[in-house]
Amino acid sequence: MKTFKMISVDIILESKETQIALEDGIVINQENTSRSWILELFIDQKYEDFFNELKTSGELFNAKVVISYPENEPAHFEVVTYSVKQIGDHLSVLLRGTLKRARRKYAESLLSDLIEEGLSGEELLAKFEHDMKTRPTLKRDQ
Repeated sequence: MKTFKMISVDIILESKETQIALEDGIVINQENTSRSWILELFIDQKYEDFFNELKTSGELFNAKVVISYPENEPAHFEVVTYSVKQIGDHLSVLLRGTLKRARRKYAESLLSDLIEEGLSGEELLAKFEHDMKTRPTLKRDQ
């Protein structure tokens, strides 16, 4: 097994992206034959109903996770909510699933999307710089 520090996580449901504010988090590659991963989110209790509903439904959803360093490209996972437990004033949420696909170069894909939108010149540069910092979900990841 290998563990990694989780920097940020966004939950994607029906093309709507929700950023979850982390107190802390880790990503665990179980390195097993089913290539499964565990994502542990240590978060505020305000998310309890949200994750309990996902757990009850058993719904498969996407999570976009930045691992180790803020400037890393997000990894895309397909996960289910496995466990929601209170720990003190916080929640520990376990998500289990698989890496959606091999990571590709985010910058090149973002630039391609922006050019397809018809942006050019200073407008293209400003939007590219903004989106490289905010890392929105790309069209092909939805």
